[in-house]
Amino acid sequence: MFRPKLPTMPQPTGLVSPPAVIEPTSITPGTPATPPAPITPTPVPAPTRPTVQLTPGTALALIGGGTTVVLVVGAVLVSLLLAVAVTGASVAVCALVIRSLVNTDAKRHR
Repeated sequence: MFRPKLPTMPQPTGLVSPPAVIEPTSITPGTPATPPAPITPTPVPAPTRPTVQLTPGTALALIGGGTTVVLVVGAVLVSLLLAVAVTGASVAVCALVIRSLVNTDAKRHR
């Protein structure tokens, strides 16, 4: 029941072909090949992309979007800093309460 079962190697199925044998061949010199004619590159036309034009409306939209992103990120960072400060203050208050309880308990048992 607790003995592991060892897997058996599966036998190959279907046609099994022997490995191909590569025989060396000799190189016979032939007629020398003529060098190809040089190919002159054809000029590639410049891509015709539309240029970006900033109108006063789009400039104001970009400025407004950037300002919004900065204000949101700033608010998130300030809230995280406030959360850390509140956590630190609460841990300090807990430490003071525990120290006070330990000190008053030690004074009673003297």
